[in-house]
Amino acid sequence: MAQSWIFWAFLSAAFAALTAIFAKIGVAGVNSDLATLIRTVVIIAILAGIVTATGQWQPLSSISGKTWLFLALSGAATGASWLAYFRALKLGDAARVAPIDKLSIVLVAVFGVVFLGEKLGLVNWLGVVMIAGGALLLALF
Repeated sequence: MAQSWIFWAFLSAAFAALTAIFAKIGVAGVNSDLATLIRTVVIIAILAGIVTATGQWQPLSSISGKTWLFLALSGAATGASWLAYFRALKLGDAARVAPIDKLSIVLVAVFGVVFLGEKLGLVNWLGVVMIAGGALLLALF
């Protein structure tokens, strides 16, 4: 089961749900940008421990320029996403913020097709539309 992408995807969803709840409680007493920094420091410490404990360090020179560029862009996008997410949580209900945040699923589908050449069938697009509709129903009504 631990080798299945579905297992890890569901685990990711569960942790993402806890993230919203914990963040909403945590951001109540602090500026949202500082809350994001604190969260990021905790993530760095945990990941450094995991990489060290599992012996996954590799020479930084072995990483290609393209990999560095796209990981840096991904990191910048993650940081911007987290800043916006924490600001939204500071201002709104977690049960309304999280569904709007999950519209990223819809955008990933569109971007995957446009930029990565991925193919989605009619049933897949129906799912994308349903996710968008469901997120908007949860958040706005």
